Amino acid sequence: MLVLEDGKVFNGRPYGAQGATFGELVFTTGMTGYQETLTDPSFARQIVVQTAPHIGNTGVNHEDEESRRIWVSGYVVRDAARRPSNWRSERTLDENLVADGIVGISEVDTRAITRHVRDKGAMRAGIFSGAEAARPVAELVEAVRAQEPMAGARLAEEVSATESYWVEPADFGWEGEPRFTVAALDLGIKGMTPQRFAERGVRVRVMPADSTLEQILAVNPDGVFLSNGPGDPSTADVQVELTREVLDRKLPFFGICFGNQILGRALGFGTYKLPFGHRGINQPVLDRTTGKVEITAQNHGFAVDAPLDGPVTAPQERFGRVEVSHVCLNDNVVEGLRCLDLPAFSVQYHPEAAAGPHDAAYLFDRFVDSMANNTAAAQTTQEG
Repeated sequence: MLVLEDGKVFNGRPYGAQGATFGELVFTTGMTGYQETLTDPSFARQIVVQTAPHIGNTGVNHEDEESRRIWVSGYVVRDAARRPSNWRSERTLDENLVADGIVGISEVDTRAITRHVRDKGAMRAGIFSGAEAARPVAELVEAVRAQEPMAGARLAEEVSATESYWVEPADFGWEGEPRFTVAALDLGIKGMTPQRFAERGVRVRVMPADSTLEQILAVNPDGVFLSNGPGDPSTADVQVELTREVLDRKLPFFGICFGNQILGRALGFGTYKLPFGHRGINQPVLDRTTGKVEITAQNHGFAVDAPLDGPVTAPQERFGRVEVSHVCLNDNVVEGLRCLDLPAFSVQYHPEAAAGPHDAAYLFDRFVDSMANNTAAAQTTQEG
């Protein structure tokens, strides 16, 4: 049984592990990439509904995992594949869910569930199977309502790496000496993100979410990167203060998803919770700098509250002018920020495109150019 906090109940069959699990019920619209979805740390403490009807067809393999484990708290699908059919498959998705203890449900009307969430908003939910499903429905609803909501949740530290590590360009086909070094704060980073940097000749030092400015500067970075991640950005005061210290030093800065929200807060803007969020690999975004439309991969339930009619002076005035660089064409939600007096920018979506379209790959090149320009300017100043 899938039980929602408003009392709505959907009956189906067990999928994956059996028992009880709780989380915020959200939906994602990708037609492919279910393994990348499951292993995306941004889905921590969420029960994910796949709007695509057929799930598990291609099985799972170790190469497509985006992190060390499955992070979703529960999984909801309509038609689960009885057996996978793909030359890269190493095991079934059902076996993977069981191995990681992920309680799921299948043979439910995922279209009806999605329409309900779009109408009522993302909400707390629980999946109950086996003996747990035999309990009275009223008791299950109360158990769901007893769970903490996503608003106010601080989760980045829970999913972050506990120790720093290097991702080297040579491991991903780069020949010659590395071009730059980036300190990447892991707030729930996906494995493909540092790989995209490495493919461009950039060494990446992936660091825990609670890293200090001193630890970052010890790497002697040419730029600082803040990753995607789960939870409420209003709880990320430590990372917001760290970002302000980075901006004060005029280090090139690039943030995605959670990193975009933290940059927004660092500049003095607020954040707010979306009714049901943006999740999927088909979200249209306008790059207001170029006028081009990108189809993007997204996974966020919060957004930055910044004026669309910029440029404006940042509420934290010492950071100068800032503008909204990208907007979602579905609902005009802020999808990117660009500082005009500092080498800093961010986007609300996932340009690493795992899974998803590659329309936004240029953002990695834009950050590399920012570091190159900053290095050239510093050398000119020293020579002068």
